Parts: sequence; C-alpha cells; structure tokens
Amino acid sequence: MKNKSTSISNGGKFLRDLIKKALEDNACNPVGFSLEHPDDLKFGDYSTNAALVAAKDKNVSPKVLAIKIVESLRKANHPRVKEISIDGPGFINFSFSRDFLDNKLNEILGNELYGNNNHLSGKTIMVEYTDPNPFKEFHIGHLMSNAIGESLSRLYEYAGAKVVRATYGGDVGLHVAKAVWAIEHTKKNMPKNSAPLKEKTKFLGEAYARGAKTYEGDEKAKEEIQALNKIIFEKSNLRINEIYEWGRKASLEHFEEVYKKVGTKFDHYFFESEVSGRGEKIVREFLGKGTFEESNGAIIYSGEKHGLHTRVFINNIGIPTYEAKELGLNKLKFDLADLDYSVIVAASEQSDYFRVLLRVMQEIYPSIGKSTRHIAHGMLRFASGKMSSRKGNVITGESFIEKVKKNVSKLMKERELSSHEKNLAEKVAVAAIKYSILKQSPGKDIIFDAGKSISFEGDSGPYLEYTYARTNSLLFKAKTEGISPEVHGGGSILEIERTLYRFPEIVERALNEFSPNYIVTYLTQIARAFNAWYGAQVIVSKKDKNSPHFVAITMAVNRILKNGLYILAIHAPERM
Repeated sequence: MKNKSTSISNGGKFLRDLIKKALEDNACNPVGFSLEHPDDLKFGDYSTNAALVAAKDKNVSPKVLAIKIVESLRKANHPRVKEISIDGPGFINFSFSRDFLDNKLNEILGNELYGNNNHLSGKTIMVEYTDPNPFKEFHIGHLMSNAIGESLSRLYEYAGAKVVRATYGGDVGLHVAKAVWAIEHTKKNMPKNSAPLKEKTKFLGEAYARGAKTYEGDEKAKEEIQALNKIIFEKSNLRINEIYEWGRKASLEHFEEVYKKVGTKFDHYFFESEVSGRGEKIVREFLGKGTFEESNGAIIYSGEKHGLHTRVFINNIGIPTYEAKELGLNKLKFDLADLDYSVIVAASEQSDYFRVLLRVMQEIYPSIGKSTRHIAHGMLRFASGKMSSRKGNVITGESFIEKVKKNVSKLMKERELSSHEKNLAEKVAVAAIKYSILKQSPGKDIIFDAGKSISFEGDSGPYLEYTYARTNSLLFKAKTEGISPEVHGGGSILEIERTLYRFPEIVERALNEFSPNYIVTYLTQIARAFNAWYGAQVIVSKKDKNSPHFVAITMAVNRILKNGLYILAIHAPERM
C-alpha cells in the first residue's frame, strides 16, 4: 500500500529538482540525498545533505562542494526561494519566499479537503478493528484498536480509497462456554429481558469472570465447560441455545452503544460462528496438499520449518481453533468484497500469531496473503499495570470514557466553558482518550495520564478542540466586523505561515507508515504556533491593514485543524 513517491510537499519536489540540476552543474553523480524540514525554523524551511553525500562520492571537501552547489542554486534565481545558506559541515538550507507562502495559503483556502490525495484512488481496502467478543467486556484494549483502526480508515479514504470497515467477534469458543456455564449456575440472578442494557452487560461481565476463575481452579467444572463448548458450537441443546442467544444479543447491543460514542460505524460484522466451518474445510483441504500435518490427533502447521512456531489449527477433539477460523475469515473477506488490501488492527501480543497466519495464507492463497497486513498496537496501561478480564478487574471502555467525562465536566465548569453542543463533555473525553492513543506510533504502549490528557492548555485532544473553537470564534468576529480573508502578505513572514503548507506531506507520511501519530504531532505544533501568535497579535481589527491577511491565516489554521481532527476521528466543536 505504500506510495512510492517521497513524502515531501510540492515545495520539496521543486527543490529536489533544483538540487539535482546543481549537482549536475558541478559534475556530481546522482546521489541519494535527503531533503527534510529542520527541527528549528531558524535553519530554514528545508535542509539537504546533498553536498555531504556527493562530496563523499567525489572524495572532496563537503564545505567546498556545498559552496559551489549554492552558487549554482543562486544562479537559478528561483522565485519561490528567498534565501539559501550553508550550515555546519555542509548542510544546505532553503527559506521560501513570501510569494510561495502566499500561494500556498491561497491553495489551502481554495480547497475544503486540503491535505487529501489520490494515492489509493480506485482501491478497495477492508480494515478490521476493535474486535470485541460477545460475553466479555468491551475493554480499554478495544478502544486502542478502535482509535487506530478508525483513523487508518479515514487516512485511506483521504487518499481516495473505498474503505470497508469490519469488526470480528468471537461468538463461539471457550470464553463463551465459561460465561454460559456461569450464567446457567446463577440463573436466578439473570436480568429479565426488560432490564436496562447496562444491567445485562454487568451481569455478563461478572459471569465471564466467574466462569474463567472456576475453569482455572475446579477440574470438574473445567470438564463441564469443555463439554459445554462443544454443545454451544453444535447448537445441540435448546436451553443452552436460549442462554447463548440472550447473552450474544445483549453484548452486541452494548457494543453498538460504545461505537456511537467513539464515532465508528461498521459495514461488516464477522463472527467466529460463521467462519468456523469455512476454516475447518480449508484446513482439511490443505492437509491433503501438505500445508498442514496431523499430530496427536490434532492438525497443525509446523512453523519451525520457516523460522516461526508451530500452531494448532484443529484440536484433538475436532474443533477448529482461532487459527482455522481466521483462515475462514480472511478468505470470506475477499469473497464478499473485491478487495485490493486487507488490514487487521490487533494487539502486538498477537504479532507472532499473525506471522504464522500470514505465512499460511501466503502458501494456500498467495494473493490474499500478500494483500493482508497486520498493524500491531501496544497496550493502554495505568499505574496498576495491565488489565485482565479473567481476574474480574477489567476496565471497561464505557466506564473509562465515563470517568474521563466526569473530569472533563469538572474542568469545563472551572474554566467557565459552556456546553453549546449536546454531549460535548463526552466528546471532549473521547478526544482526550483518542489523542493519548494516537500520539504514539501504533506499536508502542500508552501510559494514560488522567491530568495531562484533559488539559486545555497542553498536548491533548481538548487542546486541539479548544484551538479549533477559538479559530471559529475569530472567524465569526471577522465576519461580524466585515473583514474578509485576503492573502496579501507584506510584512515579516510568521512562523505559523511556514508550517501550514506541510499538512499534505504529513498526511502522506502517516498513510505510508500506517502512523496517525504524525498528524497528532503536526496538529499540536500548529495549535501551539497559532496560540502563541494569537497571544501576541490582535488578529481581527478594522484599524490594522493586515487584518484580512491575518484572518486568511486563521481560516487556513481552521481548515487544517478540522481536516486533521476528522482523520483522527476527533470531534471538532464549533464553540467551547
């Protein structure tokens, strides 16, 4: 899925051409030089190591060669370049002209979807994420997968792809048997059909925890649960079927409540019960073709032959395992939709599992295996360590959102921020959680800081939302005072102007590296630069001839924040 072009803006592309020409003018062979934004804007808008790389190739002084290359660059006298300088051992820095930045500002104002591209135009991508299991809680790990999966889905859409959102639930298996066993033994406490959904899901969570604990400590109960697992799988007992259907329905209704809170709507819901038979059929077919082998009554894949580990695909009592079901699922995905790519967002704990699975897929269905990718995410952690639903101390996604929401409501009241929108405090809480998740690259663990995450003055989701609302307030004031946005820079170039045009390349890099964290970092930088400028400059003023230009900058910031927040699936409030 990775785009072959380098992730640089239009400005970077024309600079790259200028540098190549200057190298040719100085009899330098084409070299693999880098062209990047310096961390500090005082070193310019772009910096290249072309002289250092070419000097090594020619065995000459980098500084001397840099001087010659700069002379050639200056002779080109490109109107978009204001200044070219040499830094350190031979780095060449470029600063853009006012005309270039003004043109970029106009480009932003002229495109409501600024930042989008067509790199995946005509492609269909299925993204599978969240994946909560009926009969178990929707926990904070599912929020991790959801935040990353939804943001990746929007990145693909922003690149022109048709995205099919999917989630996969384990509605059969040992975890279900544990919960159903516990429900059967505590039927007198089972909520009625008319009971609130919250009461039903609480009961289900407690039942699973009780069943899991008993399974580990009671040998007789363990045997009963294992037998029950087969009964549920075969649907051979009417009474058990009724308990199963009640629990499954309550679980799925609860999941939909959470999806609504976090802004996700799925196109496909896959379940283990529908792919189990498909997976078993695939395994038995390719057992005869040598992909799998029998071992102690089970059917396995010997991963050691390929530097992996061995996994069981059908156990010794004839039931397909998660691995077999996953084969059925992935085949079904490509059968249902004409997919170009399939992306699975799941915990990094499952990385070894997916390495084996994808290796098997590449052997039996090469095109599907090569078109499927696992995006690993880390764990969301607290001071108490990793959560565990088996021990009954799971932190549910709903309770987590509710706890953050209470803290947000308190802070909004202290800051005298009124809720102009319905459920604004909840939306801000979700923004706080998503920002905390997405600010890290997907594979890293997250340590959630309850205080920093809800700050309206620091690196947080609420900070981005508050900045966006502030730009709306300024634009409304400008409209009221009859000041229209107009790009006509003439004064000194502002820091904020030197960063706005980078948004498309940030989106492209996030797309290429499957990493929404680049967008989080960029939006935070934009928000900081804008708020620093806002604190030092009166933006809307009829007395200032530069006010229309300032309003144009504000509108550009507004557009980039709105588009960036959309990609992150974070709500952009009109007012706060």
